Amino acid sequence: MTRHSTPDLRNGERSPRPAPAPGAVRLEALAKTFDGRVRAVDGVDLEIGEGEFFAMLGPSGSGKTTVLRLIAGFDTPSSGRVLLGGADVTGLAPFDRDVNTVFQDYALFPHMTVERNVGYGLMVRRVPRAERAERVRAALAMVRLDGFERRRPAELSGGQRQRVALARALVNRPKVLLLDEPLGALDLKLRQEMQAELKRIQREVGITFVFVTHDQDEALTMSDRVAVFNAGRIEQVGSPAEVYEHPATAFVAGFVGTSNLLDGSAAERVVGEAGLFSVRPEKIRMAHPDNPAGPDELSAPGRVAEVVYAGGHTRFLVDLEAGGRLTAVRQNLDEGSAEVARHRGADVVLAWQRKHTVRVGG
Repeated sequence: MTRHSTPDLRNGERSPRPAPAPGAVRLEALAKTFDGRVRAVDGVDLEIGEGEFFAMLGPSGSGKTTVLRLIAGFDTPSSGRVLLGGADVTGLAPFDRDVNTVFQDYALFPHMTVERNVGYGLMVRRVPRAERAERVRAALAMVRLDGFERRRPAELSGGQRQRVALARALVNRPKVLLLDEPLGALDLKLRQEMQAELKRIQREVGITFVFVTHDQDEALTMSDRVAVFNAGRIEQVGSPAEVYEHPATAFVAGFVGTSNLLDGSAAERVVGEAGLFSVRPEKIRMAHPDNPAGPDELSAPGRVAEVVYAGGHTRFLVDLEAGGRLTAVRQNLDEGSAEVARHRGADVVLAWQRKHTVRVGG
C-alpha cells in the first residue's frame, strides 16, 4: 500500500498514514467510438465516492447511458479505464464486476413469481436455499413488497415492477448499483413517489447509486452530486445547488433549469459589463412604482411576449428593450389563468438582486 507522511507535532518527524481509500467508481480518459466514426464518449474522467447517490444527467445522445454500460461491462471502451474500488475491471465481463443494473424496462422474467425473480441471481450463484429465502424476504421488505412473493409481473403495477427489479439488484449486495432511467416509464405522481423511495433505500443500504436520467428535476431532487453530459463529454460536476446556481457553461445554464442568459450588448446595458451571464427565473420579480428596483438590484424594462399559466405558478416571457429575452416566474397566490393572461403585451420592469447574476464560464 502506498503510504504518505503527515507531521508529528510532538517531535517534528513525519509519521506514515494510509493513503485515502479509492472511490467506488473511477473513469480515466474513457472513450467509446462506434463504427469507427461515432464518438459516443469522448475522454471522460470521473470519480464517484463510496456511498454516493450520483446522477449522470444529459439529453439523448449525450453519452451518459454509454458510460453506464461501460461501467457495467456491457460495452468495451475504445480507450481508457474503468476502476471499481480501485481495481481495474476494464477487461472483465459483467458478471465478474461487483455491480448490478436496473433497467427502464425492468427486464423481469414474466413466467416467474416475484420471489423467484428476486432470488434468481442467488440461485445461479448457488446460494443455499435457506439463506436465499431470507435474503429475498429482506429485499422485498426493503422495497415494501411484503406479501407479493407469489405474484407474477403481469399482476403488478408499473411501480411495483420497478420495486421488484430494484429488489432483484439489491439482493446480490453489489458495491455499486447502476440505474438506467428506471423511472422513465412511470407517470408523474408515481415517479415522484419512487424518487423518494429510491433515496430512502439508498440511505438504508449505504451503497453507491449511479443514476442515469435526462430529467433535470429528478437529478436535482435525488442526487448528492451531478455530472452534466453533452456530446460525449462532461460539462460540469458538482452538487445540485452548485450546478443550478453556478452553471459552468452556457449548455449547463440552459439544460439545467430554464435558460436565462444575457450576453453581448444586452449584458453590457443590463449588467454593466461584457460577458455571458445567467439569472434564474425564480430570482426575478416584476417591479412596481410602489416597489421599484433597489440599489442592490439590477433592472431591465421590457414587454411581456407570452404568459404561461402552470397552475401553482406563471411564467412570463419578457422581451427586453436592451435585447434578448428573460423568463420570470411568479407564484399564483391571488390570480387565476384568466387574470394572468391580461399581462400579455404589458410593459414591465424586471428586477433582481445583483448577487443572483452569475457569470457563466468565468
